[in-house]
Amino acid sequence: MTKYSAYMPQSRRGLLVSSTFLFLLSGCSGIIGPSGPPPQIYVLQPDLHVLDEAPRVSWQLAIAAPGASESLDTPRIALHRGATLDYFADARWTDAVPLLVQAKLVEAFEKSARIPAVAATSDAVRADYVIETTLRDFEARYDSQNGAPTIVVDIVVHLVTAGRNDVIATHDFHQEAPAARNDIPSVVAAFNQAAGAAFEEIAGWTLHEPAVEKTGAVPSTTPAPVTRRHKIAS
Repeated sequence: MTKYSAYMPQSRRGLLVSSTFLFLLSGCSGIIGPSGPPPQIYVLQPDLHVLDEAPRVSWQLAIAAPGASESLDTPRIALHRGATLDYFADARWTDAVPLLVQAKLVEAFEKSARIPAVAATSDAVRADYVIETTLRDFEARYDSQNGAPTIVVDIVVHLVTAGRNDVIATHDFHQEAPAARNDIPSVVAAFNQAAGAAFEEIAGWTLHEPAVEKTGAVPSTTPAPVTRRHKIAS
């Protein structure tokens, strides 16, 4: 009977080691490498305007980051079809939705040209009033399988006195805009339309709010300048 030696030629042993290494490396490639194309990043950029019909005010304002459900506290672009909440594949906003809404609300008051100073609460503002919001809807809503969606933006606003935290006015702002087509650029354009209308409506409502005039500025002392103060041209 022929006995096989346990000895393995060096060249064959090296071939097996190399093959094993390549197999392990190929198995890890899906972990250490990209699993798909990077997402396309979209900018929320509504067209905001001067609010000619709003009164010019003398008080300062801080905008708090909105409260939102976990499903909306994300940079992903949400869609709603039937009873299912999902997100568009390979597409996202530049930041989490609540932070985008906060930044654009600040911009809406800046563009109104009716308020001396406005900033996010994270900018260490000492303001007379604070806008606190809850983001209920910020999504593309589909009524049919293949049709274009309607963008739904719903924001509940509380106008609060700074320092005392007294709620002096509350309103629910709801805006919708149909997308022209069922594609991401059209959806983003409709988001800009619906969100921009909501932001301008919130700014106009706040500036017109009669309870602000009755309450007066709080605190009674002159507020300190806003950090990174935004000057509005007259």
